[in-house]
Amino acid sequence: MKQIQAYGTEDKNAKLKPLTIERRELLENDVDIDILFCGVCHSDIHSAHNDWGGTKYPLVPGHEIVGRVTKVGNAVKKYKEGDLVGVGCMVDSCQDCNSCAEDLEQYCENGMVGTYNGKDKHTGKQTFGGYSTSIVVKEEFVLSIPENLEIKAVAPLLCAGITSFSPLNHWKIKKGDKVGVIGLGGLGHMGIKFAHAMGAETIMITTSPNKAESAKDLGADSVLISTNGEDMTKQNGTFDFLLNTVPVKHDINPYIQLLKRDATMVLVGAIEPLEPMNGGQLILGRKRVAGSLIGGIKETQEMLDFCGKHNIVSDIEMIDMQEINTAFERVTSNDVKYRFVIDMKSLK
Repeated sequence: MKQIQAYGTEDKNAKLKPLTIERRELLENDVDIDILFCGVCHSDIHSAHNDWGGTKYPLVPGHEIVGRVTKVGNAVKKYKEGDLVGVGCMVDSCQDCNSCAEDLEQYCENGMVGTYNGKDKHTGKQTFGGYSTSIVVKEEFVLSIPENLEIKAVAPLLCAGITSFSPLNHWKIKKGDKVGVIGLGGLGHMGIKFAHAMGAETIMITTSPNKAESAKDLGADSVLISTNGEDMTKQNGTFDFLLNTVPVKHDINPYIQLLKRDATMVLVGAIEPLEPMNGGQLILGRKRVAGSLIGGIKETQEMLDFCGKHNIVSDIEMIDMQEINTAFERVTSNDVKYRFVIDMKSLK
């Protein structure tokens, strides 16, 4: 084991602070990565505060990692020293179940291994995330980053990006489709960019009229204010697909009414109970409400390649590692447009 510098927390009520953690020595299939940038995800905050239960301390968050390869194991074939790579939300899975066989490691039936707060299969110890100087990851869970992209703005693609891309890709959004993106935050702003690049008529659906200009700058064709009952009624039954990125409990019934017959709304934000849903709205239109997590490694690579082709990155605000506690407070207060990224040289 080798010791490296990191930032993390030892208690749900404590601030993040400098820590020294251990990384495993390089195995034959491992890639050692010098971390350049790491995105700040709302999941990092929930995990640090143990909002979902199950957090093991000390916790080092961070699962939107971009860096350069410094060393590879003897059996590694895909990567070499100097390659620009990324690591997302998972670093291992059983690779044997039906989900893994279908390149859906995020749904591993034996439990995927999270980049942080998971259990390292090789050491039996806890996994630590990207708020650190380096990370050692199995080759199969390392991703290639297109060199033409702005590197620091790539980091949030590894979680916010793939979370928005995966449902649009799975439901085969294409030119001519009418797509609504509900909520304009870290996930929503990526949803607009992807739907627009896929050729869909892209509508930002929000409660905030003051977000209209920003949404159009991101690629939205128009904006629908969900608190305007008259405008919502005019749009009922016209959407082919809805990407719902709202991260908290809310009423989805008004959005179901927007769907065409046989159309789908996918939830990617609210990991909690919702307001009661009227089943009649689904039954009378053969509509669907579905959920989606991140993507598998294959699909995440497809997303990164898509971003390289269309020059898509996240809109970010850079911070130093020492500013992370303030950043957590600002994320909780929705005071970021749209994602914080940590410049890891501030830790080194």
